[in-house]
Amino acid sequence: MKLDILALGAHPDDVELGCGGTIAKEIANGKKVGIIDLTQGELGTRGTAETRFTEASNAAKILGVAVRDNLGFADGFFVNDKTHQLEVIKMIRKYQPEIILCNAFDDRHIDHGKGSKLVSDACFLSGLIKIETKDDQGTLQAPWRPKQVYHYIQWKNLEPDFVVDISSVIDIKMESVLAYKTQFYDPDSKAPVTPISSKNFTDSVTYRAQDLGRLVGVAYAEGFNVERLPAVGSLFDLK
Repeated sequence: MKLDILALGAHPDDVELGCGGTIAKEIANGKKVGIIDLTQGELGTRGTAETRFTEASNAAKILGVAVRDNLGFADGFFVNDKTHQLEVIKMIRKYQPEIILCNAFDDRHIDHGKGSKLVSDACFLSGLIKIETKDDQGTLQAPWRPKQVYHYIQWKNLEPDFVVDISSVIDIKMESVLAYKTQFYDPDSKAPVTPISSKNFTDSVTYRAQDLGRLVGVAYAEGFNVERLPAVGSLFDLK
């Protein structure tokens, strides 16, 4: 299955929070999108790996993605080494995306920065012909390098290099985020309070999108950072 976009996140819910609106919009425009979670989020204070799996599946249905996989890396302890890079390379070669969306360059959670660099490095290595990988059937995979790697913004207020207007799909984004019922604000929950379980955090997902939208004259937007300068064919391509 070839995908137009492959979005990767260190934990289930990273993708929804960081670029759920962009994914929903591209799917509405006819693009085929997949999600890969690097870990099961098993170290999360609230919920379990099992509840996160169910929540991730529900969120995927809300967004309408074509596929969602989990690589099962160790939450909190995965590293950017050959073993992990090869697993990501296999997925890139399997789905052959034109665009990769991945974690923020730098963030509060240590897995986010690690995931960002791991995926970025794997995207480069995936294009090298002398690195051999095989699919689940044992067939040799062809090299593949995505055309673009974009990093969504997470906890920290990083300054975006560009934004995507998500005004038409903000409700879908928020529905996909709130599919993670164990993770976010629930006044009836008896689970320990975490930085993302407050009402303020849930509200911040919307008001950050509103603020980014305000800066470009739309209702809601999501921001991204780039690894190389983006190019346009004409000044009139810019909004």
